[in-house]
Amino acid sequence: MRLSLQTDYALRTLMYLASDSDRTTIAEVAGFFRISAPNVAKVVNQLARLGYVRSVRGIGGGIELAVAAEEITIGEIVEAFEGSLHLLECVGTDNVCVIQDYCKLRNVLARAEQVQVDYLKGVRLCDVLPVKIPGAKRSVTRSSSRKERYSK
Repeated sequence: MRLSLQTDYALRTLMYLASDSDRTTIAEVAGFFRISAPNVAKVVNQLARLGYVRSVRGIGGGIELAVAAEEITIGEIVEAFEGSLHLLECVGTDNVCVIQDYCKLRNVLARAEQVQVDYLKGVRLCDVLPVKIPGAKRSVTRSSSRKERYSK
């Protein structure tokens, strides 16, 4: 499976928002990851429609998580942005291949997909946040800067 850029940006945006309790802006997220603000805005819109991100207007406004990082799974985000993740069309659709009725590969691929989905649904957003800067002597805390948390 290869995830779309939109899914990649959605996951990165959520990680960024979860790494700090402060509200931020689309421009800040885009600048940090060096991706275009319109692409981040598109992803943030979708995340807001899905209920994961809250957008606050006005002075002091911006974007923030609407759901705790402990309650968001990577699998649900991937599924929301990718939809069906079938390795081959025959896994999710009947009558697309002349050997489909007796093909063993279809069942193998269906099982592989299920294992993958189950695994991703078991990984929470909080599980993939940077915890310690490689080579640093202290753990990263919520008060550390975002750049510090993501630096190598």
